[in-house]
Amino acid sequence: MAKERQIIVGSRGSKLALIQTNWVISELKKQNPELEFKIEKISTKGDKRTDAPLSRLGGVGLFTKELEVALIKGKIDLAVHSAKDVPTEIPKELTIGATPKREDPHDVLISSNNASLEKLPDNARIGTSSLRRKAQLLAFRPDFKILDLRGNLDTRLQKLETEDLDAIIVAYAGLRRMDYKGQISQIIPFDIMLPAVGQGSLFIETRKDDSKINKIVSGIDDKQTKATVEAERALLAKLQGGCQIPIGAYAEIKKNYLHIEAVICTLDGDHTIKDRHSGPVSQASKIGDELAQRMLDNGGIKILNEIRQKFKSVDHL
Repeated sequence: MAKERQIIVGSRGSKLALIQTNWVISELKKQNPELEFKIEKISTKGDKRTDAPLSRLGGVGLFTKELEVALIKGKIDLAVHSAKDVPTEIPKELTIGATPKREDPHDVLISSNNASLEKLPDNARIGTSSLRRKAQLLAFRPDFKILDLRGNLDTRLQKLETEDLDAIIVAYAGLRRMDYKGQISQIIPFDIMLPAVGQGSLFIETRKDDSKINKIVSGIDDKQTKATVEAERALLAKLQGGCQIPIGAYAEIKKNYLHIEAVICTLDGDHTIKDRHSGPVSQASKIGDELAQRMLDNGGIKILNEIRQKFKSVDHL
């Protein structure tokens, strides 16, 4: 009987991923105390390839594909992902069974002298491998020198000192979940840096036809988070964005109306298109899709095509 009650949960093996997965398990156990859970650690391409920026690795699902394969094959019963890592199209056999309540989606600055972005020295060296962060930083201060920074959160924090950086940019949610909030120098406001689509949110991915598991995970689904992330992902899908494209977006709900703002940037931050849209929560996907179309029409398509062409030419060198 005990074996029948055990649910296998797929997770990446990083410290942060395991913290997130254990949090999901604890929430599920609150509602299902009779169930037993076991974590199956699965390494992804993104975990193995830390020698290159994500934008150079290409493809989609760098941190999710191996988990999805295990899920489809029945080796695990559900997978826990950071929502920002999940492609807008997932395998047809799978579904997002639940989207728990979102953590604060802001990006944060951690600087060696606890300075804010405004007070960093001229030509400050900032570590990040995110093109979205890089482009928005350069749009704010073109003098910044942006250096590639890969690795888990502990590794990136270490490199702040070992690689002679003035600062690094990371997601607030990761620091919060790992109880590292004390190291934050500045929570970067949205008017300087919009987050990645889904940043701060978790996805619980399941098999579509597994009614038992889907019923269990539905108990920790947060309707507001689900709607806002749905709008952001609809925008991303329309823009056909990935880790090679500097796109930021954030949606929130106020008085049953969903508001979303987004930005598309050139790689050097020299040109940005920022816009916002709103509508009834029930039309979350439509709102995101409409905002994306408007941004494409207002010059976004030109920026995106230029970026894709640049990466295509580099890939063929």
